[in-house]
Amino acid sequence: MVRFINQEVEEKANEILVSAEEEFNIEKLQLVEAEKKKIRQEYERKEKQVQVRKKIEYSMQLNASRIKVLQAQDDVVNSMKDVAGKDLLNVSQHHHQYKHLLKDLIVQSLLRLKEPSVLLRCRKDDYHLVESVLHSAKEEYAEKANVYPPEIIVDQDVYLPPAPHHHNAHGSFCSGGVVLASRDGKIVFENSLDARLDVVFRKKTS
Repeated sequence: MVRFINQEVEEKANEILVSAEEEFNIEKLQLVEAEKKKIRQEYERKEKQVQVRKKIEYSMQLNASRIKVLQAQDDVVNSMKDVAGKDLLNVSQHHHQYKHLLKDLIVQSLLRLKEPSVLLRCRKDDYHLVESVLHSAKEEYAEKANVYPPEIIVDQDVYLPPAPHHHNAHGSFCSGGVVLASRDGKIVFENSLDARLDVVFRKKTS
């Protein structure tokens, strides 16, 4: 009887030990899996952070490169514009060619304005040249636009700024050309050489 009881006790004890060990192993496995999951999540989080940092750094480097390229382009364009601006100063030195150019600029301005009476402004140095081509410019415009020759009043009170010189290098200047406006001043067509140069470079860079 005692032996039977002892055997029962031993079997029961073994069952408890086996059960406890199984529960321990299950709990240990769950803890290990939970830790593995936490480690994976932490790794994924850090990996995402690294990827985000890489993207930010790449974007910053790309933007810096673009800014450098744009700055280089601007430098080249500005350099070309400076050279072209200096070349413009020579245009008015060739009086015969410049006289024809002034006439063409006046005709072009009249075609743009299409006004029966306009006010013309020019440089003081160009006044006599402008006066000498006014008649032919009016006749050419009238023929092209199929209208009566317009009235052109040359402003003798306000002139365009003179060509740039070393003493007014930082002030306003004009390399030549004309500015025409309707008599009420609401429509202005700036056809100076400098304005035309600006238009050309705006088109090239847009």
